Amino acid sequence: MTTVLLVEDDPAISEPLARAFGREGYQVRAHGTGTGALAEVQDADIIVLDLGLPDMDGLDVARQVRAQGLATPILMLTARSEETDLVVGLDAGADDYVTKPFRLAELLARVRAQVRRASGEVAEDSLSVGGVRVDVAGRRAFVGSRELQLTIREFELLRVLVRGASLGGGAVAADDILKEVWGEDPTGTRQTLEMHVTWLRRKLGDDVDAPALLVADGEGYRLTAA
Repeated sequence: MTTVLLVEDDPAISEPLARAFGREGYQVRAHGTGTGALAEVQDADIIVLDLGLPDMDGLDVARQVRAQGLATPILMLTARSEETDLVVGLDAGADDYVTKPFRLAELLARVRAQVRRASGEVAEDSLSVGGVRVDVAGRRAFVGSRELQLTIREFELLRVLVRGASLGGGAVAADDILKEVWGEDPTGTRQTLEMHVTWLRRKLGDDVDAPALLVADGEGYRLTAA
């Protein structure tokens, strides 16, 4: 299981984030100080790091992580939106940043992207098949020029299906979809997947009763180029 080291001293931010990471299937270790976090960096798969910590600057935390020779991805949370501040953060060893206030969906997408890169997976910036396009980095999806309003799970489901179609057009097995979209979340069942497929069909403009775009295929689902 992927371990997120969450370093944020504001409970109003850290507690909802910890719950969101848990729903995504991550193990979360939360700390409100840089000193406490540095004691656990060796076991982290990704570090979500606030720069405004009570005991030390988050930039110093990032520098100390890199000084230990660790390549663990670091995603900065910062209220500093000036370009020079962000450049300093990246120079200190951060891999990406999100400025406060941030959208939860964007933060989760950026965390997933960093975890994929760290595990050696090819980064997905944009995927498309037929008239369906998924902007992975921006966490936006379109049918033609129409932007879709998707939930987190619907977006991830569409991303997996578009990727499967772009790689050869075969069906993506239901078990593989559940593993990637729901992870360790116990709510990820075949019935849950079927419901999300139905909701996604409606948003795509597909016929729910006689789908032509998102179709069941064997033990999985396939997105066609129609």
